[in-house]
Amino acid sequence: MRDAIFSLSLAFAALVSGHAASAAAEAPALLVPQPDPAPAIRPYLTSPTSATVAAEALRARIKYVFILYQENRSFDAYFGGFPGARGLYSAPAAMTPGFFQPIVKPDGGMATIHPFRLGPADFAADLDDMDHSHPILVEKMHISEGSAAMDRFALAEEMKYVKPGEKPSRQAFQHGALPMAHIDCDTIPLLWNYASRFVLFDAFFQHTIAPSAPNAIALIAGQSGETQWLKHPDQATLAASSAGGSYASRGEPMVANPPPFWGSGADRTSGTPGNPRYKTASQINQTYASLPLTFAGKNLAALVKSDRDPGGDLADITGDIPVIAASGRAPLAWGWYQEGYDHEPSDPADAPAGGSHLSYVWHHNAAQYFGYVANNPEMAAHLHGLGDFFADLEAKRLPQAGGVFYIRGGFRNIAGLLPADPDPAVRKKFQGDDDHPGYSDSEISEALLGREVNAIAESPYWAESAIIITFDEGGGAYDHVPPRRLETGPDGKALARGPRIPLIVISPYARAHVVSHEEGDHNEVIKFLDHLYRLPPLATLPEEAAARAAGRARLGQDWLGPKDAVVPNEGDLLSAFDPGRLAGTTPPLPPEYALTPPEILARLPLYGGHGCQAIGVVPVDLARGIDNSPPVGFNPRPATNPTGEEP
Repeated sequence: MRDAIFSLSLAFAALVSGHAASAAAEAPALLVPQPDPAPAIRPYLTSPTSATVAAEALRARIKYVFILYQENRSFDAYFGGFPGARGLYSAPAAMTPGFFQPIVKPDGGMATIHPFRLGPADFAADLDDMDHSHPILVEKMHISEGSAAMDRFALAEEMKYVKPGEKPSRQAFQHGALPMAHIDCDTIPLLWNYASRFVLFDAFFQHTIAPSAPNAIALIAGQSGETQWLKHPDQATLAASSAGGSYASRGEPMVANPPPFWGSGADRTSGTPGNPRYKTASQINQTYASLPLTFAGKNLAALVKSDRDPGGDLADITGDIPVIAASGRAPLAWGWYQEGYDHEPSDPADAPAGGSHLSYVWHHNAAQYFGYVANNPEMAAHLHGLGDFFADLEAKRLPQAGGVFYIRGGFRNIAGLLPADPDPAVRKKFQGDDDHPGYSDSEISEALLGREVNAIAESPYWAESAIIITFDEGGGAYDHVPPRRLETGPDGKALARGPRIPLIVISPYARAHVVSHEEGDHNEVIKFLDHLYRLPPLATLPEEAAARAAGRARLGQDWLGPKDAVVPNEGDLLSAFDPGRLAGTTPPLPPEYALTPPEILARLPLYGGHGCQAIGVVPVDLARGIDNSPPVGFNPRPATNPTGEEP
């Protein structure tokens, strides 16, 4: 495999020398020319190089990891037509799970629906939200006897809006069709350009079959509370508590989106913010291990002494703390930058000094769910607003030793952009920039990604960086690849894994024009960080290992808890990196290769709605002339504007 990889690097080098001049000449005026153009060659990678060899080479090159964390898009919804990926059109329709799905017509008759493309003419950047709750996701995936058919996305969505015994309304039918829509490089050209130039992963799954908050937590903990459930059965989701009440959706593991306790009205100590618009009850404290603990290294034992409630916050990690501290590893800098956490450039002039927090999607801040972070002033100091990210890069304030930095958008956008759609209702509602359907505009969200990548590429950190763009979960949109079932929750329903989501790796040391089939979920990102920074895997910490053993003994489940070690078939992102670039035999990719011209980011639609032409990529469905136009009378915003023709 390694010999094949080196041969591949030589092949790319030959292509570059033969075609660079013509590619630059043909590039659109506003597009940065590609120094490594080989868009027609996207080999499938099925396994990484040796983890030991690759990790050692990475440590010599990469010190900074930036995780640009987006919202609620399935792989097929964004990359179903991407050339070289396992997409909607990679196999015959009859061999693609869920390609044809049942749906009920407004006259009460049954019909089938299949994936269809939306483009700039449909204002596809602004789509209404879809149901991505735990029970509805299980229905959409149509899990039976451990296998997911992936064929009820349309019907489960539609039936949410239909009363028993009644026929679907036109609006209900349009809601049902919405999960089957997909978009491409005409709407999201930046993501497709990054995927084309660098490495796109097409076997990356959301960890938990649940909405955003549990999967945000999985990104830093490798789980959404399974070990807490095993240690405290009375906290089980949907199980009665010892007090005779019910934790319902606020229990463990997390399968819903209640905001953190920290920052709520009942929180009297932490000082971390909430969003005043949230009215739901808060989630119970998360008490299992996560990356903020292993990041602390040898300083952890001293650091936790600043916790305001050690009895409540540290009881479930008492065995982990001395093991992490004994590693002798120097602490690793980290930061969680999220829009609205503090004062933002988009805040009104009369906002308080700490910010209005109106753009703050409180339940997207994974770290704030953990009392040992939010309730410890030294740990909470790692939480910042989105504007602070750009300020810190511009002022070159990141530590010289490197670190890990998470970046998220929110309900609004600090650039002050409005959707290209002139509809006043759309322009008012879709101003968010974290890519969440229902309030975020995909192009505004792309523009934020472009500014973030540009800021990194133009900083001193580019030469020692890896950028990971990924999503928390699929948002209820259709994806055709059945995930491997790893966990069952206390409600008896499948818990992990959920549908595929996109992941892209950008780095000076990345391969170019590659699709990786390396399989994993959010634990894959954690495993990469473990390798890069020599962190003790969360799965091997004594408290987590003991809980997993209890799950095996009591429930017959082998993999409850974090999966950044021990669990088979969990990738580590190492296939994203070019051995030649790491070894110095192939030049690193220059920052210009990642840049998007600022003038493109300031105008919507991006590239005037002709993004595929601008980046030189032709979606598979368009190349084959596949007729995948929307259903007659389809309305992509049935909740925002409940009008349209009868389908």
